[in-house]
Amino acid sequence: MKKLSTSKMILFAIGQFGWALLSGLISNWLVYFYQPDAVAQKAGHTVFIPQGRVIIGIFTILGGITALGRVFDAVTDPWIASLSDRCKSKNGRRIPFLKFAAIPLAVSTILVFCAPINENSWLNAAWVFVFVMVYYLALTTYCTPYTALLPELGHSQEERINISTTISLTFIVGTAVAYAAPVVWGSLEGSMGRIPAMRLTFVIFAVIALIALFIPVFAIKEKDYVEAKPVEGTAFSSLVKTFRNKSFRIFVGSDILYFIALTMFQTGLPFFVTSLLKLPENMSTVYFVAMTALSLVFYAPINIVAKKIGKKKLVLIAFGMFSLAYLYTAFFGENLGINTTVQGYILVVIAAMPMAIFGILPQAMLADISESDAVTTGENREGMFYAARTFAFKMGQSLAMLIFTAIATVGTSGTGYRIAAGIAAAFCIMGGVVLFFYNEKNVNAIIKQSNK
Repeated sequence: MKKLSTSKMILFAIGQFGWALLSGLISNWLVYFYQPDAVAQKAGHTVFIPQGRVIIGIFTILGGITALGRVFDAVTDPWIASLSDRCKSKNGRRIPFLKFAAIPLAVSTILVFCAPINENSWLNAAWVFVFVMVYYLALTTYCTPYTALLPELGHSQEERINISTTISLTFIVGTAVAYAAPVVWGSLEGSMGRIPAMRLTFVIFAVIALIALFIPVFAIKEKDYVEAKPVEGTAFSSLVKTFRNKSFRIFVGSDILYFIALTMFQTGLPFFVTSLLKLPENMSTVYFVAMTALSLVFYAPINIVAKKIGKKKLVLIAFGMFSLAYLYTAFFGENLGINTTVQGYILVVIAAMPMAIFGILPQAMLADISESDAVTTGENREGMFYAARTFAFKMGQSLAMLIFTAIATVGTSGTGYRIAAGIAAAFCIMGGVVLFFYNEKNVNAIIKQSNK
């Protein structure tokens, strides 16, 4: 089997930029678009769907839609993973899925934001529900086989960390570009109005993402780098075998808690900026881009240090730093006695390093777990490992969306947003506690023994 060259590694990673950009549009702006705060409504933002906690008096319509979307996404993950693991295409087990899913993923992302009635309507809510489901199915069909390629393309721990670092870089750049959406729609708003400007921005970004999604499809000849036999058995039996792995159960338990915290914080960032710091909405772009740029400084050191001291220690440090960052955000505002713009930049400094750590290392840790399991069981179920992980953390994300959209409506003057940031910090602390029990030495010993 060929070794993946640096140039091929970059071309593979561009696919991650594509789906990260589309995912960023949904995760960063869906709630902001359909559950606008007072600042956005004052700027002329249309309210498209019923607001408030109208589902059993606890959850919002949008919270219910996004939570159901995540549950649907999570449930389809094992199915797509099983299809990919068992695929017998001449082009490999993973690439055919990427080719099939690219266009539906880009188009559905656009349509999510194109509710047809220009006023508050339940028909708009139904539209959003349908296309959120289509979006998540397309996302799963692309991402699950894509991430399964990481341990298959990397033939050693060092190669896997390098690939993980590269795709983390493109992921974070894609997410940062998604955060730049207000800059684009702000430049268009004066000539066409707020909603058309936002929708045109999403179309432009989706076209860019679509091009990126197709690059690994045509640049990577999977069978030149991967020698893996299709797995026999059903999706359910493969999923059960995957969760029998103790190291995986601990890893994924920690991962769920992290993604609950991250989803709440990422969804809340535009509101933290406008409602708590009282800054223009485009400052969320400035802060996220600054955080991204600063995190890049840590990429090379993290890559080097992880190879020397292991991945677990660095991820535990990242949990602690993110907990501090989220808790600090809960106290945003003039009563801190610090200029509000400066408060945002302090958050950038605190969150940059853990952002880099979580961008690089969890993917590599999962690759180690899946390889050690393959050594132990003799079955190559990489696709199911990544699907089981995404199944679990997407269930966590659905819970996060329910919690955030409900809590955001509590109180006045941003009280709900402060509570949400505090809850995110608590989930981060719990994630670190769970990860403490992960036996990284045992996983590495199994891999090392097989390579002798």
